[in-house]
Amino acid sequence: MTIQVLMPALSPTMTEGKLAKWLKKEGDRLESGDVLAEIETDKATMEIEVVDEGVLGKILVADGTEGVAVNAPIAVILEEGEKAADIDMSAAPAPAVVPATSEPTAPSVAAPVAPAAAPTVPVTGGSRVFASPLARRIAKQSGIDIAAISGTGPAGRIVKRDVEAAVAGGIAVKPQAPAAPASVAVTNTGGYSEVPNSTMRKVIAKRLLEAKQTVPHFYLTIDCRIDALLEMRKKLNAVAPEGAGGYKISVNDFVVRAVALALRQVPEANATWTESAILLFNDVDVSIAVATPNGLITPVVRGADKKGLATVSNEVKELAGRARDGKLMPEEYQGGGFTISNLGMYGVKDFAAIINPPQSCILAVGAGEQRPVVKDGALAIATVMTCTLSVDHRSVDGAVGAQFLAAFKRIIEEPLTMML
Repeated sequence: MTIQVLMPALSPTMTEGKLAKWLKKEGDRLESGDVLAEIETDKATMEIEVVDEGVLGKILVADGTEGVAVNAPIAVILEEGEKAADIDMSAAPAPAVVPATSEPTAPSVAAPVAPAAAPTVPVTGGSRVFASPLARRIAKQSGIDIAAISGTGPAGRIVKRDVEAAVAGGIAVKPQAPAAPASVAVTNTGGYSEVPNSTMRKVIAKRLLEAKQTVPHFYLTIDCRIDALLEMRKKLNAVAPEGAGGYKISVNDFVVRAVALALRQVPEANATWTESAILLFNDVDVSIAVATPNGLITPVVRGADKKGLATVSNEVKELAGRARDGKLMPEEYQGGGFTISNLGMYGVKDFAAIINPPQSCILAVGAGEQRPVVKDGALAIATVMTCTLSVDHRSVDGAVGAQFLAAFKRIIEEPLTMML
């Protein structure tokens, strides 16, 4: 019997995704393990592999389609001896509807089709109408009331052909509402170009807005003298072995290590807020903010307090590289307890970062620069790095934030303590 390929859940919070690109075409022979398509989630573009062997009989969701629900059918695989004519879309199961509050589990990419009778009227859940993203888009562009269309897709789902038939048959058309005025007036006489928002950037925008609106931020800033750190970094890199086992430690690697050790000394800062309790994490998992073409992503260094500088350095570089290529697995960017955002390499002196929920703290790291300081009662020059801690006041009090920064400063300014 034919086999359906379902939209997989590639992370615990994923409810829908974008089918970025098909890597196989209809009629192609499929072997177990073949890469079938690229799926764009809120964090990365990931590949899905074929589970069952056969022939790709029909692609149900076109390249570039956004908002494809988890567990929705996206293609049909034909088994040995079957032909495209054997595909009976009226017998396909309805795509699973995942409530916004649920945490979907990752389904198998391909699952057997379970026969079910298809009604000839739209399937609704209360006022909800089940329709493919493409059908909705065509209906909107044509001014068609999609709720008035009878679906012929799986379990009555409205698909492209239903909307096209409705347009040809003259079904009732909703009056077109006047276009809303643009929220920002474009006054540049040279015009502009549009860069479509990726799924990842849309989710980032939503989460940052929610964080800034719902999390009571407060900020603590401290200056750290890093001349001793820079001298140690120079010596360590000078004796680094070539090839396998080699390393090139950055200032940011020292910051990751110092944050991890400071969290061990002040574990109350390694926390998250819930309505029933403040959760204190047992492990020190540090997220590193990495800029990518599609937006910010935060790969996690697990157990950072238990790893040496060379290990931290190599792990951060490897994670950051795959983050920029969109190749991180969900478990590599989810679950951190504390985030570091470093803009020092861009020459930024100091800034305040937005907390990355459900975490309670994020440390914004500025550039190390030579500044006049008072040392032993006399004016001197030192390399100073300004760091600002953004804190969720619900779960971390001001005194705790101050204690964490004091511990961080001691470790950064006495880098030998990182070697213990």
